[in-house]
Amino acid sequence: MTARTYLDHAATTPMRPEAVAAVMEGMARWANPSSPHAEGRAARRALEDARGRIATALGWDGEVILTSGASEALAIALRGAGRYETIATTVEHDAVFRAAEGDNRISVGADGLVDTDDGTSLLAAFDPREATERFAIQSANSETGVVQPLETIDARRREDWIGRPITLLADCSQSAGKLPLPPADLIVVSAHKLGGPPGIGALLVRDLSLLVPAGGQEQGYRGGTENLPGALGFAAALEAPRDWFERTGALRDRLDAAVRAGGGEVVADASPRIATIAAYRMPGRSAAAQLMRLDSAGFAVSAGSACSSGTLKSSHVLTAMGMDAKAASEVIRVSFGWSTTAEEVDAFAAAWSAMA
Repeated sequence: MTARTYLDHAATTPMRPEAVAAVMEGMARWANPSSPHAEGRAARRALEDARGRIATALGWDGEVILTSGASEALAIALRGAGRYETIATTVEHDAVFRAAEGDNRISVGADGLVDTDDGTSLLAAFDPREATERFAIQSANSETGVVQPLETIDARRREDWIGRPITLLADCSQSAGKLPLPPADLIVVSAHKLGGPPGIGALLVRDLSLLVPAGGQEQGYRGGTENLPGALGFAAALEAPRDWFERTGALRDRLDAAVRAGGGEVVADASPRIATIAAYRMPGRSAAAQLMRLDSAGFAVSAGSACSSGTLKSSHVLTAMGMDAKAASEVIRVSFGWSTTAEEVDAFAAAWSAMA
């Protein structure tokens, strides 16, 4: 049987051993944290302790609403028809487009970045009739790894950008636990992208008045029994050593160089990119053909985000960056995690080069 090399960590990454142990501990605490009896109160204490540890590990001093994952966190953050208009970039995750009110979009350049120097392109998306507006933007893109200039965007809005309040929502699903949190009012975090368990995430909130209550748990902002094992695993994953991330940049640079040498294209090569995600184009060979051959050779990679790659439809991210349909259909995504080794990267580079 062919040995497997997993390089699809942006879809989900293996759980840290510390997180597995914490989830097992949580499963032994089987009581409902919302129950009033002694067992429930003990579970509640453990849940609130985990919530505090998550905030501390992320360096967050606001509210932490635990969710079932990033998609639910985005839905909660964007819920509230009639209260505001939502503006999003053209390269956001599909979950943003499903949840966002309105259809205002801010374009990006061929580099995948919002142009903060040209105020016109930003201002054009905002509706002068709206009293308040919400701007949703990914910290690091899930397909290309491009890191948006959120510090610059935050500074612009604080300079009375358009003369009225703008709420900044940062989707940090791919960057939380790896890069410092950006300045934002609402931040989305996903546990299974950083070594925690699937089925839990968080919405970090600067001011709860920004949200619309709609549930019985989590201070009234979501419904459903709290996931204590998930919360404990989430906290443990965030507290685990992060020295692996420092090594990942060198691994991605190594693979970038191999792809260039083999005649391939590194998507958004000159843009700031998170070290854990890279998109590569192999001219003349479709992504579908690449994925099948690589999978047969024992390599797990993807084309686009996991939520849409199963359909092999055209990537809206690459299209928004100005790539034509044929070129976009030749791009695959390779992503790294805490368990990725240099040997795995070198083996993939050799397989990619041989195919090219």
